[in-house]
Amino acid sequence: MATDSIHQGISFDDQPLGFSTRSIHLGNGTDAETGAIRRPITLANAYALPYDASELNWSSSDLNLYARNGHPNQRYLETKIANLEGSEDAVVLASGVAALAATFTTFLSSGDHAIFSDTTYIAAYRLLNEILPKKYGIETSIIDTSDAKNVERAIRPNTKLIHIETPANPTLKVSDIATVARYAHDANPEILVSVDNTFNSPFNVQPIQLGADIVIESLTKYINGHGDALGGSIAASKALTDQIRFTSQVNYGGVISPFNAWLINRGSVTLPLRMRQHNASAQRIAEYLESHPKVSFVAYPGLKSHPGHDIAASQLIGPDAGYSGVLSFGLHTDHDGYNRFIAALQIVTSAVSLGHDESLIVFLGEDDERQYLYPEAFHQGFLRFSVGLEDADDLIRDLDQALRAC
Repeated sequence: MATDSIHQGISFDDQPLGFSTRSIHLGNGTDAETGAIRRPITLANAYALPYDASELNWSSSDLNLYARNGHPNQRYLETKIANLEGSEDAVVLASGVAALAATFTTFLSSGDHAIFSDTTYIAAYRLLNEILPKKYGIETSIIDTSDAKNVERAIRPNTKLIHIETPANPTLKVSDIATVARYAHDANPEILVSVDNTFNSPFNVQPIQLGADIVIESLTKYINGHGDALGGSIAASKALTDQIRFTSQVNYGGVISPFNAWLINRGSVTLPLRMRQHNASAQRIAEYLESHPKVSFVAYPGLKSHPGHDIAASQLIGPDAGYSGVLSFGLHTDHDGYNRFIAALQIVTSAVSLGHDESLIVFLGEDDERQYLYPEAFHQGFLRFSVGLEDADDLIRDLDQALRAC
């Protein structure tokens, strides 16, 4: 039977445990009451207090007091996330957006300056470009972080945070994490570098190892992998996660539900298997689309034609790693042609999100509020395709017949 040390990621000999072994065993354990070899879902929102509770810290996340302060299923998942990301600690919150907002609002105050990638998830864009400057007096700069020199030039005396998303959603721009982190820390060791690693997952890229201070994942996507639970994580040092817990979990109430934490922990055990398939299928499909005469462009870091390919390749953590399962592409057609193409698909589902077991596609039209920040090829509308776990041959046949139909 797997031992408690294995469930904590500690090897039984002098050889480190592999990623797949840790994905399965981290955060798991034998239930003391029933002997079940899976952690139960603990749905209680309050816990029994000691005989004299008068000296308890009611905002503590270290004790089982009240579910908003933290709960067992959350902590099991946090143990796993921290280990897989290679960080000292992790905080798991209710969604990926909750994790973004927690990072920004915990470490930025009025008068501070933040730099962020010119292509980011829409909520990150709105938080940094609109909400934080207008409501809280935080200065922000939108920078093309795919050129790290732009980041170096944008740093000010009051810069406190640099947030990069790589590959960026939805343009798949790639940023050099190590170089951005070096420029930031050389300018001021107190500057925090946060990386949204959702498109990669820790199976492909581990930003902490490249010098980042904070790694954010939408657990809703690849780490859960089944399209049935929301969650977000922030991996960092314990000094940073303690601040996030106090600010955004205890006082803002962004805690994840026990059921969602349990679902994500369950889904994460197959992360390595799923990512190998996502990586391989997306690579094949990107190469197929790039050669198709009806396709105007393909953005996928695994293609040698991608301007960020070499940087993306240098960031991979090992020989099994790849470029994930998301790509964007355009068609030689008009607005309705995109809709006809999607309507003709038989296997691929038209829906938002990504990282699910099933393939998902979404048509992003010509009026996206971030359109002015996208490369020119994206301005006439495009498709974001999250390649699922179906047989790649079936997906290619489906795409091929839909391209003929449109």
